[in-house]
Amino acid sequence: MSVFDRYAPFVQDFIYSHEWESLRGIQVAAGEALFDTDAHVLLCSSTASGKTEAAFFPILTEFWESAPASVGALYIGPTKALINDQFYRLTDLCEEAGVSVWHWHGDVSASHKARLMRRPSGILQITPESLEALLMRRHAAVAKLFCDLRYVVIDEIHSLLRQDRGGQCLCLVERLSRIAGVEPRRVGLSATIGDPEAVGSFLATGTSRDCVIPRVEEPPRTWRISMEHFYQSGPQADEGAVPSAGGAIEADVISVEAGAPELPPCSNSFGAQSAPAELRAEVAPAPLEPGTDLAPANADPGLGYIFEHTKGHKCLIFSNSREEAEEVCTTLRAYCEFNGEPDRFLIHHGNLSAAIREAAEEQMRDESSDLSIVATSTLELGIDVGRLERAFQIDAPFTVSSFLQRMGRTGRRERPPEMWFVMREEQPEPRTLLPETIPWKLLQGIALVQLYREERWVEPPNLDRLPYSLLCHQTLATLASEGELTPAQLASRVLTLTYFHRVSADDFRVLLRHLLERDFLERTETGGLIVGLAGERVTSSYKFFAVFQENVEYTVRAGSEEIGTLCAPPPPGEKVAIAGHVWVVDEVDHERHLLYVTQVKGKVPAYFGEVAGDINTHVLERMRRVLAEHEPYPYLMAHARARLRDARHVAAASHLTDSPLVCLGENDKEQTMWCLLPWLGSYAFLALERLLKIKCAADLGIKGLDSSRPYFMTFVMRADERAFFSVVADAAEALTDPMELLYPAEVPYFEKYDEMVPAELVRKGFACGVLDVDGMRERVAQWSRRYLEG
Repeated sequence: MSVFDRYAPFVQDFIYSHEWESLRGIQVAAGEALFDTDAHVLLCSSTASGKTEAAFFPILTEFWESAPASVGALYIGPTKALINDQFYRLTDLCEEAGVSVWHWHGDVSASHKARLMRRPSGILQITPESLEALLMRRHAAVAKLFCDLRYVVIDEIHSLLRQDRGGQCLCLVERLSRIAGVEPRRVGLSATIGDPEAVGSFLATGTSRDCVIPRVEEPPRTWRISMEHFYQSGPQADEGAVPSAGGAIEADVISVEAGAPELPPCSNSFGAQSAPAELRAEVAPAPLEPGTDLAPANADPGLGYIFEHTKGHKCLIFSNSREEAEEVCTTLRAYCEFNGEPDRFLIHHGNLSAAIREAAEEQMRDESSDLSIVATSTLELGIDVGRLERAFQIDAPFTVSSFLQRMGRTGRRERPPEMWFVMREEQPEPRTLLPETIPWKLLQGIALVQLYREERWVEPPNLDRLPYSLLCHQTLATLASEGELTPAQLASRVLTLTYFHRVSADDFRVLLRHLLERDFLERTETGGLIVGLAGERVTSSYKFFAVFQENVEYTVRAGSEEIGTLCAPPPPGEKVAIAGHVWVVDEVDHERHLLYVTQVKGKVPAYFGEVAGDINTHVLERMRRVLAEHEPYPYLMAHARARLRDARHVAAASHLTDSPLVCLGENDKEQTMWCLLPWLGSYAFLALERLLKIKCAADLGIKGLDSSRPYFMTFVMRADERAFFSVVADAAEALTDPMELLYPAEVPYFEKYDEMVPAELVRKGFACGVLDVDGMRERVAQWSRRYLEG
């Protein structure tokens, strides 16, 4: 019997009514895994391949055959916006079968939640933070709500593997299962997983089940990519260059076809690492489409390029920060106003109010409109914003995973996915240091594309950390929900959660003693532990449910309308940028964290707090090869080709890719300046930086070390090149404990609750769980073999 034949009649009717000609490969594979095994399932398939339906068709069939006595499936999504979007999709699917679909997060009405509490059933969609709140605030009801829970579906699971949030999600599922006395099957969904086997093991952690990862052969797809570079002022890199024959400008059309089994791995492979299907890329040039609008004469060249190629198209414009998204949207809207055109740009990011985000999503879903939306990672995930023709990416994202997610948002409904990279750079000043003349973002963008094309590589998850901040959070959450526990009982609840497998009992005792001393915990007369007065202030706040860092935010209001949130608000009379507009501040209510504004014209920078990017060592290594090789990359446009050619010429003349250490000459104090390019990822680079400052600076006479992490460091040094490699090699070899890379009084707060953790554990967690000391040592050993032993 086929998978389709095993579906419930209402699922078959749904498929017929949507005129599907056949099931997709992921849907067949998921059906076989869920119908024929009792294992957990990890579904890895490209964006818009039907993973959500693939998971829920068999689940709903089981519910139709045997209705659960409680919530039967828990769907965990990374964002409220994705929850809302999936809520309506699943409601449509379940309507005829009488399977209830509930959702639960901060924007859901109390009446909706009350109905679920009275009659738990069907599917509950929730974020990790709202699930934490549910376990804490409604602990007594958890057993009734989930006594027959059969499935936990974790969507976009790759996005929950970053930092502590994925660990929190895993802890929550384990805690819920223990309280309700169930062991539900776990189903993970993702389009971009670099190491499926590791994620599958993570998904099955703490259970008696294995994890099945179905192999899927996906149909051939065509990918269109172009990458252009713009100086923000002055002449462009190819000014005066001779155009190619016929004046054609190359873009990239990447045609992906299922490869024959006998094909060996080759340099033009194109697919996800450990992807189920073997993929092959064919690259051919394509002409640039003419613009459909004209930007103002003095427009920013890169943003003018976007402006001219979005009119009449439905586009996503991705930015790497909320500040840049605001700047871009405000500028593009100003160009519309200058030209006397209607505004055709929307904005979407996490600091905007739910009403503004949802209104933008609704406008984008309107098939009759040709709007473009400027967004951050909030639209990187699977939120439905209608038919999208192309995505623009301003500068390079930090990861291959992010590139694939963003690329995959386009190309639906028989159109190929299409991404236009727009790399922006300030013109180097005449006296700019050599490494600062390199177009790092251009190199990074090329490296991300090439790694996926050539190696089917996506960043592997980091699942072996020392999460003391999360341990503190889960300790308080457990006590707040369950009440008084003995230290032994508390340890049995928290320390046995699988995510804390590297944490010792001694470390947990250190944490408990510290929390008692600080009144976060309190010991009762009978020797039990409860949440203390200081702890109650923390756990009673709704912000406690999230384990990711948050800035102190002020709600921005224009009249009765909530616009969004801002950090560090300016005083009355100053201007702020949010929601793609400029506003003058009328009043600041610091006590209630409110900002009252009125919309005005103009342009000012926005600020929403720091945004950090973590780049993998493999990306940096590929960037070095981009500089060193002569590959033309046919997706590069005219300015980008010229800029890369110039950078390669500079690199060759100065031997930037031959040796990691380059002499920059003497400064005005007749001191010899050096540049170190280690080509290491963010945390291995940081480990090397600390090794140089703490262990090597005195012996080498290093002063004024300035880091442009993770690309290069510059410094003044008394020693010569051979002495540098010798001293650094000896220091790395002699390093017996990563704690030696911490400064004496340093307490490097890295996670949200680090300030509540004893300093000795914060230091240990940073040195042994964050710094990539092994990656640093490996690179230094390579230098030693090449420059000392050779």
